[in-house]
Amino acid sequence: MSEMASPTQPASPSDTARWVKRAGDSVGHPLTRALLVLTFTTGLVDGVSYLGLGRVFTANMTGNVVLLGFGVAGAAGLPVIAPLVSLCAFLVGSSAGGVLAKRMGDRHPVHVARALAIEVSLIAAAAVFTAVVTIRPDALSGDIVIALLAFAMGVRNATVRRIGVPDLTTTVLTMTLTALASDSPLAGGSGKGGARRIAAVLAMFCGALAGALLLKTSLVLPLVVAAVLALVTWVVYVPAARRAA
Repeated sequence: MSEMASPTQPASPSDTARWVKRAGDSVGHPLTRALLVLTFTTGLVDGVSYLGLGRVFTANMTGNVVLLGFGVAGAAGLPVIAPLVSLCAFLVGSSAGGVLAKRMGDRHPVHVARALAIEVSLIAAAAVFTAVVTIRPDALSGDIVIALLAFAMGVRNATVRRIGVPDLTTTVLTMTLTALASDSPLAGGSGKGGARRIAAVLAMFCGALAGALLLKTSLVLPLVVAAVLALVTWVVYVPAARRAA
């Protein structure tokens, strides 16, 4: 008879894999909810960077590559340095997240806890820096905030990629929208997963809306909210993952 699972953590990598796989079947799964909250924070973070730091993304790297191309062409005075800073920081963060995934990806709760700790720390550092320093787009102060946020998003992307819940990358929606349309009953599909995909789109939309509104108050507030939400995700989700058998 196989050994019973520990009440505090998954008994084996296969148990973890089954736990994660179930997240793709229900919006109510704790992991799905956690990823949706992080998707919301993406809207906050990109709202800060794009609207407050000079038309640059710190989570959506596809947008950065396009903006960089426009900037190099001299179109509409778009920045060049800021997208480069964001891309480089994101790649370094993704590399760090990849190392983290290789070392502890089979220990799901520990892996997620470490990744969220890094994300919370970096976003909080960006919020503190923004509170004490006058931030100017196209200046070193703005580039530091961009680098902190992009590094955090890089770590998160590598982590979420390792987890592998379909349509919940937390930072981009292109494939999510494609799947939503192509698998819909109107396209002859089953429509399975539609609720999860719609929830992801709404989460990012609401995060962007909240970020834009909070920016009317200050640059600091949306960063504080993003850090708090990531912290709450850590505190709530990780114990639930440890209890999964």
